[in-house]
Formats: sequence, structure tokens, C-alpha cells
Amino acid sequence: MKVETILLLIPLLPLAGALIAGLFRNQIGRAGSHWVTILGVGGSFVLSALILKMQVYDGMQSMNYSLYTWGISDSITFQVGFLIDHLTTLMMVVVSFVSLMVHIYTVGYMQDDPGYQRFFSYIALFTFSMLMLVMSNNFLQLFFGWEAVGLVSYLLIGFWFKRETAIFANMKAFMVNRVGDFGFLLGIAAIMMVFGTLDYAEVFAAAPSKVNETIAVFGTTEWSAITFICVGLFIGAMGKSAQAPLHVWLPDSMEGPTPISALIHAATMVTAGIFMVARMSPLFELSDAALSFVLIIGAFTALSMGLIGIVQNDIKRVIAYSTLSQLGYMTVALGASAYSAAIFHLMTHAFFKSLLFLAAGSVIIAMHHEQDMRNMGGVRRWMPITWITSVVGTLALIGFPFFSGFYSKDMIIEAVGEAHRFGSGFAYWAVLLGVLITAFYSFRLLYLVFHGKPRMDKHTQEHMHETPLVVTIPLILLAIPSVLIGYFTIEPVLFGGWLDDAIKVNEHHDVIAELSLHFHGATAMALHSVQTIPFWLMLGGFALATWIYMFKPSIADSMVKRFSGIYKLLMNKYYFDDFNNKVFARGFVRIGQSLWKRGDAGLIDGVAINGTAALIGKLGERVRLLQSGYLYQYAFAMIIGLIGLLGAWLLV
Repeated sequence: MKVETILLLIPLLPLAGALIAGLFRNQIGRAGSHWVTILGVGGSFVLSALILKMQVYDGMQSMNYSLYTWGISDSITFQVGFLIDHLTTLMMVVVSFVSLMVHIYTVGYMQDDPGYQRFFSYIALFTFSMLMLVMSNNFLQLFFGWEAVGLVSYLLIGFWFKRETAIFANMKAFMVNRVGDFGFLLGIAAIMMVFGTLDYAEVFAAAPSKVNETIAVFGTTEWSAITFICVGLFIGAMGKSAQAPLHVWLPDSMEGPTPISALIHAATMVTAGIFMVARMSPLFELSDAALSFVLIIGAFTALSMGLIGIVQNDIKRVIAYSTLSQLGYMTVALGASAYSAAIFHLMTHAFFKSLLFLAAGSVIIAMHHEQDMRNMGGVRRWMPITWITSVVGTLALIGFPFFSGFYSKDMIIEAVGEAHRFGSGFAYWAVLLGVLITAFYSFRLLYLVFHGKPRMDKHTQEHMHETPLVVTIPLILLAIPSVLIGYFTIEPVLFGGWLDDAIKVNEHHDVIAELSLHFHGATAMALHSVQTIPFWLMLGGFALATWIYMFKPSIADSMVKRFSGIYKLLMNKYYFDDFNNKVFARGFVRIGQSLWKRGDAGLIDGVAINGTAALIGKLGERVRLLQSGYLYQYAFAMIIGLIGLLGAWLLV
């Protein structure tokens, strides 16, 4: 089989599964819908792994080719094509593997749901959309995948459409992403205007020659063209990757079924923005202003969203705010020009975060869909596999030595420490404090759910048991890379030049090259970590959570009372939602109502339509008086008319 055929099958197999499960769901039944989509995504994963093997062991070179091209004019062409380099392959493997685990898990989680076939169709379509995004070789196809994952996420978040909260959540996600996508579209339009093409290779090759070019944005105000493009593209990433203040949609996306939380939050939609900025490194490296903007936004998100996670009581929302914080870490790495570190953390995070979400879903199944951690406790005695895999995911998340998250998170912290860019000082302390906060809320969740005395009702307690193999097997398969993937891939991905064919870094920005001078292997790095500040901050967060939630739970209540102002601020999520609802949502509703009353009802209906009708009616009433019905009057009018015409002719 040709390589081109393999690459074409990778996105088309999930698409075929989605179409069959969606259009022929009545013919193939429930079992048929999950088998056709699992086989489609499974085939995509196997073929992606084959491409990875060909690159690692067979020396396969990067490929950039078009499948279809059409012209708008002599100078403008659009195309569908694939760019297959090491960055693309890494994303293909991660997306397809996590998606496969979610598909298998869904068989158990959604077994009693009436929308079973529809759900499998949606998640397979989501996988297709993400694969088209990461495999694209041009901005038009990137935008197609970008919008497609947004559309399917809207359908999935609102999957239980009979719930008012689900409808509100999917509309919120849709509207917030429209704000980000407006900036994204402006960036793409500016690329077309400045470069005259949407092809990645052509844009990246011409970018250095456009450094001094400017764009008039507001009147005569001139912006650097490259900076404007990068800021516009990053605003799009802020929406997709949920960076403050465009983060507000992601916690509410928990209204969708748990498998969607794992798919959206771990390996697909929210990582699209991180991937896109890394892919655009040849552009971002030409604008220090854009990189500083990225750095500061990421640092603020990493710190502020982690703090909210401390006070959440919904098990899925704690993990959701953890996702926001970790996306902030990835964004900080991008702003520090440590693009490979951002992609490395994206990869490790995909495994352990999807593990944590699916483990939370396992608990929710056993608790009869109870999600409040205050009504749990002692679950480990009934669910040992879920507990052990949750511990593995937690240790990876907090950055415990030798676990995957340790290598990627510590590399980001070290990279920011080496960066010399506006905002890097703030970013460094933000990601350092984030280590303490992450460890605290992670073990708080672990203790409230799995340890201590059971707090669920008697009926739930009597029926508690481990979830079936279709749920626990994906947990085990995700736990393995959560432990091992960082150890075995840190050297090639970060220091072995694995991503050099995709990521371009200016020599004076290359913090990873500086860190490579002090890297002596994965084992030495883990052993040396006991002498570093992040390790002791991680232990501090663990110790504090253990003391409070295992030995002195009354401390938590007293802290809430003592710091009620801060607690209220965090519980209200810094009032972002209130501000958006009162200022933007209500403001736009009022503007719409005003435009309707004055424009539609007043001007269009009142003046243009009804006013015209009234004018014609009145005119008709006047004209009707001239129609008397007497012949002598008509004859007299004709004579007067002829005299008038004759007089006019004589005067001329």
C-alpha cells in the first residue's frame, strides 16, 4: 500500500464510521454503531503508528503534497493537502490512541443511553475533524478542521439536549469560540493579504522578508504585519485552548457525557490551539511582542485556573480546571519559545488527563451519576482498579519523579526560567506556584473520593462495585503511558531534534538548547529533582492536602470562614461569567432589542412597509375623487389637456 493511500485512510476511516453509525443507525443497531466506529478509529491508530514506525526506523522523510487544488483566480488557489512531518505524526498517534480508548470506554458508559448510536457517530466525526486539522498543509484546511471540531464539540456538549444546563453550555462554548475564531479569521485574512497564499511552506519561506512590513489597522495606525498575524492567530488559540478570558466555556462543557470530557479536554479540541501555535513557530519567532503576549496569557491562566480548582466540589469540574491550568503551562512554554516542551507536555497530558477523566467517569457510574465529591468517600474499597489508575494519573499530573508529567512540566518550568522576555519573571513564579496548587487540589480530589469514611447514601453503598472490563481496560491502557511515555521520549522529542523538521526557533530564543547542556538522561533528571524547588513545592501541596483532608478536615471549614472573601471570589470564578452575562450577553440582547424596535419594527415595518402602504392608500383616495363617471367631465379634461399641449408646443 502506498504511503499516500495510508495517509488518506487515516482521517477517512473515522469519517466512514461516523457516517455509517449516523445514517444507518437503525439498520446496524447499537452494537453495529460501536463496532464500525471503533474499527474505524482503531484502523486510524494502527496506520498512524505505522507512519511513526516508518519515520523512526525506516528513515521516511517529511511529505508535503496536495490532494486537490482549485483556482479562484490566476494568482489565488486553494487546496486540500497533507503535511506529514514528525509533529504531525506525533499528533496523529496521540489523537487516534486516546480517541480509541474513549470509544471503547463509551460502550460501557453510555450503554443505557437512548442516543447511543448518535453519540458514537459524533465522537468518530470529532476524531476525523481533529485529524484533518493536524494533517493540513495550508490555512484553509486548518480553518476547516478548526471549525469542524468546534461544531462537533457543540453537538457533544449539548448531547443531552433535554437539559437546560446542557443547552446553555453548548451555546456558551459556541459563542465564546466565535469570539476567538474572529481573531483567527483576521489572522488568516492578513496572511492572504500579506503573502498572497495560504500554503504553509510558501508563507514560512517568505516570512523573514516581511518582518518590516506593516498593516494599517485603525485608521492610520500601523502595526507590524507579522505581529498582527500572530496575535490574531493566538486569539483563535485562546478560544480553542481555553485561555483567560476566553476560558469560560470549558468548565461548563462538563454538561456533556464524561467520555466527551476526556476527548475534548485531553487530546483533541483544547490542544488544537497549542498545536497551531507550535506549527506557526516560523511566524511567532519573528515577533517578540506576540510571544510576550502568549507568555503572559498562559501564565495568568495556569495560576488563576488552578486556584479555582481548589474550591470545586464537582469531581469533573476539578479535573476541568486542572486542564485549564495545564493548558496554561503549555501556552507559557510557547511564549518562552520552548515549542517542543509545549508539544511534549501536550502529549504526556493527553494520556494522564484522559485517564483522570475516564476514572472519574468510572466513579460516577458506580455512584449512579453522582458527581459531588462531598457525597463520596472510601470508594477505593469497592473500586481498586479505578483507585490505582487514579493514583497513577494523579502522580503524573502533579509531576512526581519518573512519571510522565514530571518530565514535561519540569522542562517547561526550567525553560521559562531560562527565557529572557518581557513577562518571563511573572510567568516563572506563576508556574512554580502552580506546582503547589496542582498537588493540593489533586490529592484533595483523591482523598475526598477514594479515602476516608463513605459519605454516600446506604442504597448507593450497597450497590457499589468495580465497573466492567470495557471501562477498566481503557484505564489500564492509559495508565501505562502515563507512567512510561515521558521517561522514554524526553530525549528524542526535546533534545534529539525529533521536532526540528516542523518547529523553527531563532538561535537567541533557543532555551531548549540551553537546557540540553544540563541534561544527562531521564534517570539522572528524576534523581536530581529532589534538589529542586518544584519537587519541594509538590511535596508541600501533597502534605498540606494530606494533613487537612485525612487528619484535620475541620481546617478546611475554618479556612473558608476566615478567608470568606477569597473563597467567594474563587467560587464565583473571578466573576468572569457574571461580567460576560451582564455586560456582553445582556448588552447584546439590549442592542438587538433596540435595533429590532427602531430598525425592524420602526423603520422597516413602520416606515418602509406600512408607511408606503398608508401613503399609497391616501394617494388612492385623492385620485379616486377625479374618477366621477361623467363623460362631459372627461371630455372637458381631454380638451384642457390638448390646449395645454398645443400651448407648450407653440412656446417651444
